[in-house]
Amino acid sequence: MAEKRFPQALNEHIGREFAAAQQYIAIAVHYDAETLPQLAAHFYRQAVEERNHAMMMVQYLLDAGLPVAISGVEAPRTSFADEVEPVALALKQEEQVTEQITELARLARAEGDLVAEQFLQWFLKEQLEEVSSMSQLLVTVQRAAQVSILLAEQQLASIQVGDGGVDPDAPAAAGGAL
Repeated sequence: MAEKRFPQALNEHIGREFAAAQQYIAIAVHYDAETLPQLAAHFYRQAVEERNHAMMMVQYLLDAGLPVAISGVEAPRTSFADEVEPVALALKQEEQVTEQITELARLARAEGDLVAEQFLQWFLKEQLEEVSSMSQLLVTVQRAAQVSILLAEQQLASIQVGDGGVDPDAPAAAGGAL
């Protein structure tokens, strides 16, 4: 019987989720340094959400009795040409993660691992929301930047972009959702 590739692929993706969390922290710090607290807070929340996604995947592997490998991550990008660029980067990152989760689901299906495939369904749903909310934020920031980026701050203060990482249907995260 051939060894399944899914556990190794999921471990690799855990590293990408941690890298996404680090990138969001770098974006948040950028906005904090520019005294844009609403944008900073949004990306700090996004960082926690990405970290929790990684921990949900860790918990899945633990529950399945599979090995867990926590890899290091490359340093995130920390400098940006303007106030729109970080959100554009975040949208690109979410689109890439959607492709990666889709590939993981395809791999689970190809290997006949219905439990893993079912586990990934929540992440596919989550990615639709992530891409949608980041797309909306990008449009807001692009429009606001034409006048004053402070308009984006005002908009974010009046609405919540995304679900704030709260979903009662989310898989359990290793160590609990912190």
